[in-house]
Amino acid sequence: MRGVDITNLHMGVKVDREKLRRFIKYLDAEMPPEYRAPEGTLSLVVMDDAQIAKIHEDFMGKPGATDVITFEGDPQDPDDAGEVCASADTAKLNAPRFSNTASRELSLYFAHGYLHLAGVDDILESDALIMRHAESMALAILDKHFKTPIFKFDD
Repeated sequence: MRGVDITNLHMGVKVDREKLRRFIKYLDAEMPPEYRAPEGTLSLVVMDDAQIAKIHEDFMGKPGATDVITFEGDPQDPDDAGEVCASADTAKLNAPRFSNTASRELSLYFAHGYLHLAGVDDILESDALIMRHAESMALAILDKHFKTPIFKFDD
């Protein structure tokens, strides 16, 4: 069984850690094999825009906040599946644009990072189409199993 470490660095968001762990478990069980993250412990981090902007600059050389950043696991450590850092601020800002709740948008960011760990890319337009298809499958899994949100945002 996969380990899932969850860190919440955002003061305005409450994370239902058990639901988030179950979401990853459902992705592991229900996504096609080519869309599954590697085995091992997965680290998930909820951040604000300032925190993710620092990581974006430090590790990618790009200024400003982004929605999600994924770090592959250590190839020397078979228990390290990788880390997904997602911005709750960006999720809250983008959710209305995509007819999502902030919780569903943030869940999508974690699914997106999970898919990156599975080897799905989205730089080329053809790859982005594959990513959107895989994200749709992940959101269908979310909707199938969860009637209440994983994340609760303070107003």
